[in-house]
Amino acid sequence: MKRRFLDARAMEHPEPLERAIAIVRELDDESYLYMLHRKEPIPLIALANEHGLNHLSYRDDEERWHILITPNREVKLEEFLEMETVA
Repeated sequence: MKRRFLDARAMEHPEPLERAIAIVRELDDESYLYMLHRKEPIPLIALANEHGLNHLSYRDDEERWHILITPNREVKLEEFLEMETVA
C-alpha cells in the first residue's frame, strides 16, 4: 500500500485538519494516510467515522499520536502502525 505521510506536530489549527482532509479525499483502496500529531485529532476521527473509513489512532509513550486512515476496510491498520512505530 502507498503511504501518504503528514507530520502535523508543529502545525497550528486548522492546518492539520485541512491538510489531512485533502489527503483523505485522494486516498483509494491501495493507499493510506499516516499522520503524526501532538494531540488526538478528534474532528478528523469523527469525519472518518461519518464516511465509514477504516481508521486507527494510537498515543505512544512519548505522547505522540499516530493516526492511520484508509478507505480499504479489509486492511488491518494495526500491522501498518507496527511497521511505522518500529522504523
